[in-house]
Amino acid sequence: MPGFIWVPTKRCTHAENTETWIGRVTLACDAWPVRVLLVDDEERLVRSLKRGLQREGFAVDCAYDGEQGLWMATENDYDAIVLDIMLPLRNGYQVCAAIREANVWTPILMLTAKEGEYDHVEALDTGADDFLTKPFSYVVLVAHLRALVRRTTRERPVVLAAGDIRLDPAQHRCWRGDVEIELTPRQFGLLEFLMTRVGEVLSKTEILEHVWNEAYDTDPNVVEVYIGYLRKKLDAPFGRSSIRTLRLLGYRLDPDGG
Repeated sequence: MPGFIWVPTKRCTHAENTETWIGRVTLACDAWPVRVLLVDDEERLVRSLKRGLQREGFAVDCAYDGEQGLWMATENDYDAIVLDIMLPLRNGYQVCAAIREANVWTPILMLTAKEGEYDHVEALDTGADDFLTKPFSYVVLVAHLRALVRRTTRERPVVLAAGDIRLDPAQHRCWRGDVEIELTPRQFGLLEFLMTRVGEVLSKTEILEHVWNEAYDTDPNVVEVYIGYLRKKLDAPFGRSSIRTLRLLGYRLDPDGG
């Protein structure tokens, strides 16, 4: 039995998504290209969580034992790690302690099947930032993840800007000058990633890893397709050109907004 529950809500009007969920209600208002690592040996639970988080536009990687989880956590950049305590090869406490010993300070949310205060104390003492007891509601998990990511992104401006392009992650809104632009969650995540790295050249691979998923196995040209969507909404109606294509290198968002 999975450790969380889905709760369907109203229909979604975006073409990318035919249905929305309680999770989107809590996350769509401050969606950004968050990259999460799930470490749990309950494959059914992991698959369900991954599907749910990807509906929100997250990039999600998965590991099913402590050794794999530790390697992925120390070799890749994540915005948050969801780490189960009861894992094969290395338990969650050992993995958490090793991550901190490697000077990786990614926020860690630990999962425990026990309702014991000593488990919670040990989780926090080994370096975890938060914990949840199984079974848990998906809505509660998402709320905890939101809180963890917010704590580590306070230095980010409330509204991102590139010239007259403005993006408000907290309200999930975008403007070109005084005109508000409607974006789907994936388009929003892509634009925010470009705006947090404004002026930098970003390869298709880097964009896929942060906005989609490390294991994304579809044609990388999907990035080109979504860049096209952004250009049609942000540039074409205004006679502007904000996103540059650099042949064989990637894409660059002009700091002046084109």
